[in-house]
Amino acid sequence: MENANIDNANIKEIVREKYGQAALRAGAGGSSCCGTSPRSGAACDPITRNLYDASQTEQVPEKALQASLGCGNPTALAKLNAGEVVLDLGSGGGIDVLLSARRVGPTGKAYGLDMTDEMLALANENKRKAGAENVEFLRGEIEHIPLPDNSVDVIISNCVINLSSDKDSVLREAFRVLKPGGRFGVSDVVTRGEISAEIRQSMLLWVGCVAGALEEADYRGKLGAAGFEEIEIEPTRVYRAMDAREFLSEKGLDVESLAGQVDGKVFSAFVRAVKPASAKAPAGKTAGDCSK
Repeated sequence: MENANIDNANIKEIVREKYGQAALRAGAGGSSCCGTSPRSGAACDPITRNLYDASQTEQVPEKALQASLGCGNPTALAKLNAGEVVLDLGSGGGIDVLLSARRVGPTGKAYGLDMTDEMLALANENKRKAGAENVEFLRGEIEHIPLPDNSVDVIISNCVINLSSDKDSVLREAFRVLKPGGRFGVSDVVTRGEISAEIRQSMLLWVGCVAGALEEADYRGKLGAAGFEEIEIEPTRVYRAMDAREFLSEKGLDVESLAGQVDGKVFSAFVRAVKPASAKAPAGKTAGDCSK
């Protein structure tokens, strides 16, 4: 189930504010990580550390790397071919868009979609520094993608879908804009099995700016309901209670007693799915219609 402890009416503004602040920190040369404890810049390391190898970090401006708030590396796991059109949902400072643009080459196109003005400004600065001519950053919400039906070959995202309070709309929109046979390949935070509400909330707040991860079976169900097939969820980084010792202790929780409840149940995953080759645009939709 989606996290009921966050007011859905306010979640967009919470995300907008936190990610706007993260963009400003990154733009000033600081860390953008919002899972970190105020007293320890290392608290988020198990989440964000070593997601990109040296060959990738050398391809993008420093501020694009500093603005990364991801929990995985979809560009390393998603299959991208020359000439394809890629869309990154919640593109932030643009690191995954810039890396994707290099892989699809000059005959391809990489879009980044973000709702945060500060992140879009930073992303466009990084685009300019990278000299990327096949990149375009769009302002908008991932629940209402401002692109036509059947226009994208691959959708990627890095720890963003979990932040949406309406994941069904996100997945329906992703399905809509993908071409028949198009691929969905995102990194996201996922949970597995029963976790008490308090512990789930605390662990997810540590992992990301705002908690909201789906349980694995629920994620599969929502992808299937949107029309996707060939659904796979592959854990890429498992989070332990001990990794979050300082953060959880500050919340007044006994970390030693929590380990058994949490370990192996909160993780980053690469989520794959495919839009069937025979799929058509949803009834009532027309190219460029981005309404619900």
